[in-house]
Amino acid sequence: MKLHSAQKLKGLASIIKAKFDGNPEHVISGLNEINKVETGDLVFVDHPKYYDKALNSSATTILINKEVKCPEGKALIFSDEPFRDYNKLVTHFYKEIYSLKFISDSAKIGEDSIVHPGVYLGANVSIGKNCVIYPNVVLYNNCKIGDNVIIHAGCVIGGHAFYYKKRETKFDKLISCGGVVIENDVEIGPNSTIDKGVSGNTVIGEGTKIDNLVQIGHDTVVGKMCLIASQTGISGAVIIEDNVTLWGQVGVPSKLRIGKGAVVLGQSGLTNSLEGGKTYFGSPAADSREKMKELIALKKLPTIIQKLDEGK
Repeated sequence: MKLHSAQKLKGLASIIKAKFDGNPEHVISGLNEINKVETGDLVFVDHPKYYDKALNSSATTILINKEVKCPEGKALIFSDEPFRDYNKLVTHFYKEIYSLKFISDSAKIGEDSIVHPGVYLGANVSIGKNCVIYPNVVLYNNCKIGDNVIIHAGCVIGGHAFYYKKRETKFDKLISCGGVVIENDVEIGPNSTIDKGVSGNTVIGEGTKIDNLVQIGHDTVVGKMCLIASQTGISGAVIIEDNVTLWGQVGVPSKLRIGKGAVVLGQSGLTNSLEGGKTYFGSPAADSREKMKELIALKKLPTIIQKLDEGK
C-alpha cells in the first residue's frame, strides 16, 4: 500500500509510540507485507525465521521485535508486537469504505459492458469495455477489471486475505488493504473466489481462463494465457508464470512458483516450486512419467511380496 503522502520515521514511529534506530528524517512511502515490498516501504517481522529475509529485503524500514544492528541506508522501528502495530499503521492510513448501494458512487463501468441484476460493485471498482458480469457477482473495493472480461454468476472477487496470527484465545486478523487486478480477456467460472492482496494486488494475467469453484489466495500472481480447472485451490503469494495449466483439484501451497508452460495433472498436490515446460502428477507432485513408473511398481508390489514369501 502506497501512502498518499510520504512519512518521516520519527512521525510514523510516534503513531505506535515506538523507539526507532535511524535518521529521524528517513522517509517511508509505503506499507507492505514481505512478499510485496519495494524500496521506500515499511515491512513488519515478528519471527526469528524471517529476520534476515526482512532485513535484507527491498524494504527500507523494518518494524521488528528484536533490537538488531540497523542495515546501512535503512531504519528500524522496535515493537513488542509488530503484527499489532503494523495493523495500527494500516488503519491509520487506510480507511475502508462501505457502500450500501449495489453499485457504489465511485464505481466505473466501461463502454458496452453489461452488469446483470444482483451484482455488487464496491468502492473504487472499475470495469473496462465489453465485459459481462453475471448475476450475484461481488466485486469488493479496489478491484480493477480489464476489457473483454467475463465473470460468471456467484463469483466473489476481492475478499479479505486468509492471514491470521494465533493467540492463546483467538486469532488476530491481518488487515487487507490491497486489491485485485483482472487483466484483459480473462474468463472466470461460476462460484470462484479471488482474494485481494494484503497490501498489494492479486493479479490474473491477460487471456487466462478460470473454471468453476476455483480459489485463488491473496497476493498471488497468475500469468498470461493460463488454464485453471475446477476445484483447484491456490494459496497466497504464489507466482504462476505464463501458459501454465492446472487441472482439477490441484492444491498449491503458499509462496511457491510454477514455471512457464508447466502442466499439473488433476488431484496433484505441490510441496515445492516447479520448473517450467514439464508435466507433473501426484502428491507430492513430481515429473509425471516418473510418477507413473512409481505407480506401476507399486501395483507389482503384492506379487513381489508373495513370491518372496513363497521362496522362504
